[in-house]
Amino acid sequence: MQNSKKVLNDRKNVVPELIDGLVAAYHGYIKKLDGVGALTKSSLPWNKVGLLIGGGSGHEPLFGGFIGENMADGSACGQIFAAPSPDIILEVTRALDQGNGVLYVYGNYAGDNMNFDIAAEMAAEENIVTRTVRVWDDVASATQAKMQDRRGIAGDLFVIKVAGGASAVLKDLEAVYQVTAKARDKTRSIGVAVAAGSIPETGEPTFELPDDEIEIGMGLHGEPGVSREKMLPADALVDKMITQLVEDLPFQQGDEVCLLINDLGATTYMELLIANRRTHEILNEMGIRIYDTILGSYCTCQEMSGFSISMMKLDEELKTYYNMPADSLGFTKAAP
Repeated sequence: MQNSKKVLNDRKNVVPELIDGLVAAYHGYIKKLDGVGALTKSSLPWNKVGLLIGGGSGHEPLFGGFIGENMADGSACGQIFAAPSPDIILEVTRALDQGNGVLYVYGNYAGDNMNFDIAAEMAAEENIVTRTVRVWDDVASATQAKMQDRRGIAGDLFVIKVAGGASAVLKDLEAVYQVTAKARDKTRSIGVAVAAGSIPETGEPTFELPDDEIEIGMGLHGEPGVSREKMLPADALVDKMITQLVEDLPFQQGDEVCLLINDLGATTYMELLIANRRTHEILNEMGIRIYDTILGSYCTCQEMSGFSISMMKLDEELKTYYNMPADSLGFTKAAP
């Protein structure tokens, strides 16, 4: 049975209160824009290419928790599982524009696509130049032939990390766009759900799943996956996921990758480590070198049980920006 208990005040005030909590946790490094669900760094250098990320709340630490050093400059925060409005996006765009334009990075969902596009048109009317990278890393959500229909899931982290590094040192919006688009195109993810998440306002589950079944390829909001199967041992499950992931890019012998084992909201670190163990075994057998491994909660769905696996294929350019130290509430990285 779905657990509807939540440590909340008024369920209608979830997003404003979580935004206040983010601001408090950053101790003055970020600020909330007046009157809208938006966060930015408290100060930005002139001529910096702005990096604006955003989407529906409820996936924390994505997106607001990824503002920081060599990460994003601001976040447009929608309601739970809903895209931010064009007005919110425009306000953040204005705040981040330091003369060299603003790059938008967000997950590939219809509401986000529409609202960010409208905001970009509004920004253009104010002579603010923007570019857009939609993350579509979920291999289970569409075929390779329909790559641009795929959803954005935990691979957002790798794309934002590379974009954050590039936007910190490159002064040309088009150059930052090109690097970020490359990171997106070299990233693939697949997830599996074991139990449903919930919607804070109602306490209702995001989908129904029998206790003895799993759904491979389940989306962050409960969108259908590619198959529903009986529960499998961890190794057999990881084998299925890695096979589909590796074949998609494809990843090949000699490739060097960053690996993310992401908790969807209620999976224990123990389970992530067991999945990571098998992932390393398989990739080592394939001759795919793991440059870095990240484990934890980065792209979640309100206590959904399950995990996702993401891989980004590296080259020297991507490695340069990935290696830049990062410091944000949701993700930190020391220099190598």
